[in-house]
Amino acid sequence: MNETRKLALLHPLDLRLTLGLHCRGRGDPTMRIAKDESMRASRNRDGAVALHLRLRGNELEAIAWGPGAARALDDLPALVGEDDVNASLRTDDAVVRDLVKRCRGLRVGRSSAVIEALVPAVLEQKITGAEARRVYRSLVMAFGEPAPGPLALHVPPAPSTLAEIPYWSLHRIGLERRRAEVIRNACRRATRLESTCELEPEAACRVLRSLPGVGVWTAAEVGARAYGDADAVSVGDFHLPHLVSWVLAGEPRGSDERMLELLAPFEGQRGRVIRMIEARAGRRPRVAPRPSARSIARL
Repeated sequence: MNETRKLALLHPLDLRLTLGLHCRGRGDPTMRIAKDESMRASRNRDGAVALHLRLRGNELEAIAWGPGAARALDDLPALVGEDDVNASLRTDDAVVRDLVKRCRGLRVGRSSAVIEALVPAVLEQKITGAEARRVYRSLVMAFGEPAPGPLALHVPPAPSTLAEIPYWSLHRIGLERRRAEVIRNACRRATRLESTCELEPEAACRVLRSLPGVGVWTAAEVGARAYGDADAVSVGDFHLPHLVSWVLAGEPRGSDERMLELLAPFEGQRGRVIRMIEARAGRRPRVAPRPSARSIARL
């Protein structure tokens, strides 16, 4: 059985720009996305759900399967940023003003799924994005479950499952002990962490950072996805300071300090500016070799 709903949109919506940050690469078994269509498997308080979205002009058609279907449809406006009241960023900066025009339809939504955002973020610590995506796919396929309905997706592993997985099972998929323990520790506190969605993003991120192994970068990655934090800045990222410095100042190399300086005029909306830069700015000149994948034995 499935449940359906149609959402009359008050604002322009680009599904790929809005929901793309939830997708962990083209091989993500939990999600597929295009400009006007998205398929996503998730888990909420009522259980697993598969959600299929189609954009038809100013109307969003949604079909959901599974025990979590009704709640997912109720939460749909928040997921696609229909309540994103600050979407129309106004600025005198010519570069950002152009990005605003080119990113029409980008909304800052929130998934309210903290563990589902936290686990991939922890996997991305200290390794390349490609390797993190490979490990995430292996984790989902090994310990998740087929999603309800006909979309051929997989639901991410339940926190209760991840909390009890022995380390050696995670080592087999390429996860070393330190990050494995961060994930297992967080999943043991899943109820408390999921309740942080009721807090303001700044307060919620403070709770996240109280966990061992969760720092400013990881909390910001979760905040951008689970809390809909339009001001989230992933300080400590390998690539981001260089990209922001290149786009906003024409400087091929940057630092966290320089990035924050350039983003300061957009305080409250810094995360939105970053998302526009990542979506539309193209590649900066390469000034250093890509970081190489490393054996987990060296982490």
